Amino acid sequence: ESLWVRLARPYAGEKYGFHWPLLEGTEVAIAFEGGDPDRPYIAYALHDSMHPDHVNLYNYKRNVLRTPANNKLRMDDERGREHIKLSTEYGGKSQLNLGHLVDSQRPRPDKRGEGFELRTDDWGAIRAGKGLFISADKQARAGGEVLAMEAALNQLQQAQALTETLCGAAETAKAELADLQQQKALLSETLAELKKSALLLSAPEGIAQTTAKSLQLAAGENIIATSGKNTDFSVLKKFTVAAGDRISLFAQKLGIKLFASKGRVEIEAQGDEMGLAALKDITVNSHEGKVIISAKKEILLVSGGGYIRIGNGQVECGAPNHIIQRATAWQKFGGQSVSQSIQQWQTANYAVTPKAVRAYKISPLARQNMQLHAEDGGVQALSTAQNGKSPLQKQVGVEISQLKIKDEE
Repeated sequence: ESLWVRLARPYAGEKYGFHWPLLEGTEVAIAFEGGDPDRPYIAYALHDSMHPDHVNLYNYKRNVLRTPANNKLRMDDERGREHIKLSTEYGGKSQLNLGHLVDSQRPRPDKRGEGFELRTDDWGAIRAGKGLFISADKQARAGGEVLAMEAALNQLQQAQALTETLCGAAETAKAELADLQQQKALLSETLAELKKSALLLSAPEGIAQTTAKSLQLAAGENIIATSGKNTDFSVLKKFTVAAGDRISLFAQKLGIKLFASKGRVEIEAQGDEMGLAALKDITVNSHEGKVIISAKKEILLVSGGGYIRIGNGQVECGAPNHIIQRATAWQKFGGQSVSQSIQQWQTANYAVTPKAVRAYKISPLARQNMQLHAEDGGVQALSTAQNGKSPLQKQVGVEISQLKIKDEE
């Protein structure tokens, strides 16, 4: 037995150093500072027959740092099989593998792949506070800037040019235009060189997202989708679209087709007029039923100056030239009317009761003074009840408002 003996290390200082503690039972070599037997120190540790070296004849080209808990840094220098592995057993083995990836088979492991692999059996997160660029665009031998994104930006610029071209055609047709300015701002002010905290994905041969369950896309502002050729949606059950303001569809060359193999097709303008116009013919057919046209006030058919007006219980015919009637028989009877079925529509209720909750605990913010910031810039002071709810807010349509704690910046 002896007093504590200092351990020699390759790097040491007041606030820095190399810390690799020895465990009980480890064989060590003792040296003496200046040959003084009163100043011993541990020069190095040794393997022995009870503690053999984990690098041996089968893996002698490996350079390994490994702790008793199997936290490991392994660097293999075998030519053509070079790799680095950084791993821990916690979390069901979390690893960073680089280069020639191999399995744990001994004495000669089998190849698992090449490149890099970052994996864990537990949770994983990638965070970059100033922005993140993920790319499959080739950059040989790391010969370029870290944020070299010319290929990605070229694709976005082409998409922007396509949108601009179609916007011109849509404007000529008086269709609704895409928000081109927002698209330009996103590219120039945010994505280019990651001027703001954004995520940019790029791949020259395609990107796929898949899940056995649900996939959600959400944006606080715009969702922009542009394709140089086709955009296809295939849905097994329902395909629904809801817009708070307007839906606009525009086709420049080949028209628009709407088909329903079964079930009714219903088109309604529940709060205003409906317009149907064509440069050439309009055809209305019912192959096995009737064509019914009804109006509460009046039906007016006009062509070439001639007209038929139906309304107020009478039918009026007029023409600048002849009115020709052809029939094998013409019969007149007393007056008669047909009952008319008019569609009744209900006005949607957009009233809401805002509720304030703590985001992480999902518990209500009780008796809290709040401010409701509306889209038009208006600010309303209100207070929440014990359950976190505020007074009923009546709206005329879908609006996005922000509920903030009073005086919150």
